[in-house]
Amino acid sequence: MSKGNITLIIVLMSLASFGLMGFQYYWVRNAIRINQERFDQNVLQALSRTVSDLEKGETSDALLNKLIEDPILKEAVFKKIDPIDVIQIKTRPTYTRPSLVDTMLIAPMPQVSNTFRRILQSRGLDVSVFSELENFFAYMTPEMASSMFTPDEMQILLQEKERQLEYLNKNPAANSRAYTGFVPQISAEINLSSDAIDKIRKTNIKIDLVNQAINELAEGQKEILNRLDTAEVRRMLKNQLKEKGIIEAFELAIQNDEGQLVGVGTITDPLLIKNQGVQSKLFPNDILGKENFLYVYFPEKGSHVFRQVWLPISSSIVFILVIIFCFVYAIKVIIRQKALSDIKNDFINNMTHEFKTPLATVSLAVEALQDPELSNQDKFRARYLGIIKDENKRLVSQVEKVLQAAALDKNDFKLKLETIHLAELLESTVEHISLQVESKGGKIEFQNLLKNPEIEGDAFHLTHIFNNLLDNANKYSKESPKIKVVAKDDQDQVIVTIQDQGIGMSKEAVKKIFDKFYRVPTGNVHDVKGFGLGLSYVKTMLEAHKGGIYVQSEPGKGSTFTINLPKKQ
Repeated sequence: MSKGNITLIIVLMSLASFGLMGFQYYWVRNAIRINQERFDQNVLQALSRTVSDLEKGETSDALLNKLIEDPILKEAVFKKIDPIDVIQIKTRPTYTRPSLVDTMLIAPMPQVSNTFRRILQSRGLDVSVFSELENFFAYMTPEMASSMFTPDEMQILLQEKERQLEYLNKNPAANSRAYTGFVPQISAEINLSSDAIDKIRKTNIKIDLVNQAINELAEGQKEILNRLDTAEVRRMLKNQLKEKGIIEAFELAIQNDEGQLVGVGTITDPLLIKNQGVQSKLFPNDILGKENFLYVYFPEKGSHVFRQVWLPISSSIVFILVIIFCFVYAIKVIIRQKALSDIKNDFINNMTHEFKTPLATVSLAVEALQDPELSNQDKFRARYLGIIKDENKRLVSQVEKVLQAAALDKNDFKLKLETIHLAELLESTVEHISLQVESKGGKIEFQNLLKNPEIEGDAFHLTHIFNNLLDNANKYSKESPKIKVVAKDDQDQVIVTIQDQGIGMSKEAVKKIFDKFYRVPTGNVHDVKGFGLGLSYVKTMLEAHKGGIYVQSEPGKGSTFTINLPKKQ
C-alpha cells in the first residue's frame, strides 16, 4: 500500500470518528438540557402545588374554626335549606295626619282639578284618596303614568304637577321632613310560616359565616410569616418533590414584605437562591395581598440530572472510547504493516547483497578451477578451494542468522546455564575484535572493575551478545574507532558498558534499533553489511537472562550501550 493511500485512509477514518464524536457530544448535551428543563418543570409544579395547598388550607381553616366553635352553626351550614314559600303578600297605603300646629302654619294643600278628576274616575281610581295633589304624585310614578294616560292626558298631568311645585315653592315648610306624614307610605304585609322564618335564620347564619371567612381571607395585609407555618411549608414541599422523584437536598426561603429573603432552614447564599432558584407567588388569589414569594434552590441539581442520564452517557462514552481505540489500533497496524513492508524489502535487498557476494566469489573460483592451465597448479587450486570454503562458511553463517531469528520469534530455544567468569569472557571477546579495530587504525580498551566476576548464564549466547555489540561499534565508526568496555559490580548484578565514538543515532533510530530487520538508514550507501538481526538477538537473549540493555546516543558523538545481568538466575 502506498503512502498516499495510507494517508487517505487515515484522513477518512479521522473524519468519520470526529463526526461520530461530534454527534454523540451534541446528543449528550441535548439529553442533559432536556433533563434540566424537566427537573425545573417538576420543581415548579411541586412549588405551585404547595402554594395552592397552603391557600386552600388557610380558607378551610377559616371556615372550620368557626364550625368547631359553634355546633349549632355546623348544623345550620351543612343541613340543606329548602326553598322558602311565600303564602300571601298584601300592599296598602297608610297615612299619618299632621298636628294642629302644623295645620295652622301652612296653606291648604291644592286639590286635584275637576278635569283631571274626571280622567282619574275614567281609569277606575278612587278620587277620594287622591284628592290632594301631594298624595296623588306620591303614589303615581312616571312609569305608571306613561302606561295609564294618553299624550293629551299627560299634558293635563304636567299642569297638575306644576301646580304642586308652585305650592311647594310658596310653602317651603311643607317640603320639610316634619310634614312627610302627609305622604302615604306603602307597607307590605307578608304572611310567613314558622318554618320559613327558621330557614331565613339559617340562611343568615351562612351569610354571616361566609362574611367572616372573607374578612379573614382579606387579611393579606398581615405579615407573611404570621400567616405560614414554615415547618409545614417545608414538609409539604418535600412531599410534593418526592412524588416527582426528586430527593435531593434543597434550600427554601420566603420573601417577606420588605423584599428580603428569610431562610426556612439553613441557606448558604440568599442572592444565589434569588437568581438561580425557582419561585412561586404565595397566596396569589388574595384581594389585598402583598408581593410575597416562595423560593427553592437545589445545590446538587447536577447530580440529579446526571443520575437520570448517566447510563446513556456512560454507554456513549464507552462506545466512543472503543471506536477511538479501534481507530488508533487500526492506524498503528497500518503504519506497522507499512514499516514491516519497508523492513522486509530492506531485508531482502540486504540478504540478496550478502548472498550475492559470496556466491559470485564461489562462481569465479569454480570457473578458475575449471581452467586446465590453473587446475594443474596445486598452489592456485588450493587457494581457490580455500576461497570456496570460506565463502561457503559465510553463506552458512548468514543462513543460520536467519534461522536463528525465526527460532527467537517462536521462543524455540533453551539456555544452557553454567557458571561463567565474565571478565575472562569479555577479555577474549575484546581480543578477538581488537584485530579488526587496529586494522582501521583504532583502539579498544577494556576496564575490569569486577570484584566478583562469576555469574550464571549461557556462555555461547553471552559471547555472541558482546561480539555483536563490539562488531557494531567497530562497523559504525568511520575512521580510527575508539571503543571502551567497562565491567563493574552493582549489588546482585553486573553492569557492562560499551562506548564508541562512531556516527551515533537519532532519537527515532534509538527507539527502533532493537526491532527485527531494522537497520539505521545510511542512504544508498551499503558499506555496512548485515540483516538487521543482531540487536534484536541481543535484546531477546538478555531478556532471557533476566537482564536488560539501554542506549544513549547522539548523531556524530557516538553511542553507549549499557547491559545489566543478574549474577544468579
